[in-house]
Amino acid sequence: MLVTLLFVALLAFYVAFNLGANDVANAMGTSVGSKAVTLKQALIIAGVLEFTGATLFGHEVTETLATKITNPALFAATPQILVTGMVTVLLASGVWLQIATSRGLPVSSSHAVVGAIAGFSWVALGVGAIDWPSIGLITIGWILTPIISGAIAALFYSQIKRWILDQPNQLVQLQEWIPWLSAVLLGAFGVIVLPSLTQPITNFLVELGFKIPAHDIPLLTGSLAAVGLTVISWRQLDDHRHKENKSKKSPIPNPVEHLFARFQVLSACFVAFAHGSNDVGNAIAPLAAIVYINRTGSVPTNGITIPIWILILGGAGIVTGLAVWGKKVIATIGESIISLQPSSGFCAELATATTILLASRLGLPVSTSHALVGGVVGIGLVQNIKSIQFKTLKGIAAAWLITVPVSAVLSAAIFSIARILFL
Repeated sequence: MLVTLLFVALLAFYVAFNLGANDVANAMGTSVGSKAVTLKQALIIAGVLEFTGATLFGHEVTETLATKITNPALFAATPQILVTGMVTVLLASGVWLQIATSRGLPVSSSHAVVGAIAGFSWVALGVGAIDWPSIGLITIGWILTPIISGAIAALFYSQIKRWILDQPNQLVQLQEWIPWLSAVLLGAFGVIVLPSLTQPITNFLVELGFKIPAHDIPLLTGSLAAVGLTVISWRQLDDHRHKENKSKKSPIPNPVEHLFARFQVLSACFVAFAHGSNDVGNAIAPLAAIVYINRTGSVPTNGITIPIWILILGGAGIVTGLAVWGKKVIATIGESIISLQPSSGFCAELATATTILLASRLGLPVSTSHALVGGVVGIGLVQNIKSIQFKTLKGIAAAWLITVPVSAVLSAAIFSIARILFL
């Protein structure tokens, strides 16, 4: 059994590797495309934050994927079938992510894993083993996410263009507006990502006697963190005013875009952390389910505890894939859809953050690649529709559409072969 677990752990690392090579472009693609950071800097920043988010806060998504897409109770009498199925999920999703990454297509790893789980479940126990309402809800989220993100990005960028970029004294206008823009951005990410970090503060307030409704805890803790981060951002802006003339030559000669670049890096950092904390589950959920079955002899039905070594394995795989192969998809999002400046990249990331926040508050699962691609397209619509590379978009859309069925068919085929050979 130890050999089997080692094999499954390697498969999980393989999926995480491909996830890091593909999905991390969601966080850093626009920053590289706008030249806010170099590719090397993006790889380092994303590597650190993706690993931190995955290892510290990746357990919730992992638990959901391990126990909710299919009905584990149906496998109670035959846990070995679930083990075999989860192995096929790792193989199918890993192979598809590698194919997509080799072609520079920013597909969603969650699509691949959901499709793979559905595929083996159908073959194993029939169509009734799939939670179709959940699949339907996820599909609605996939359709709406790029539309909403694109609309928000277009709105943000049109206002920045009107009040800052089209003004005669752009730098003065930017100095007045950027603190408020960054406050909105950090507030959005604070509500999504930081409640886990600031939860002890909330618990302390509750212990002191403050009555805080459970649904307001993320808003409260996120807002507290956002206030602190906004103060830091304001200090950064003040320092920039005094040091701009003394700074080294920047790869972005326009001082307005150079200042936007500083805030875009901050936004990209939060996207990377959030991505790591959410998407690591796509790689390690099958491994977590297999480890649980191996330890208890039963299938997980009411949630599972994720060992820290599994989270570390997933984080390490993401970082390795990012370092080895991540630049290909980063180039697709950052450079091949439209030409980005830090101001437009900042708006795309702000739109992505807002879209994810709205979906999270409604409990809808969304794809960060959908959100960011939609945001980039929204920017292109404001700039000039002719600047959008529709050929690139067609390839991305096609990859989105076929990911679930391809992963499902791959998983079903691999499971069918494995059942004949081993079960």
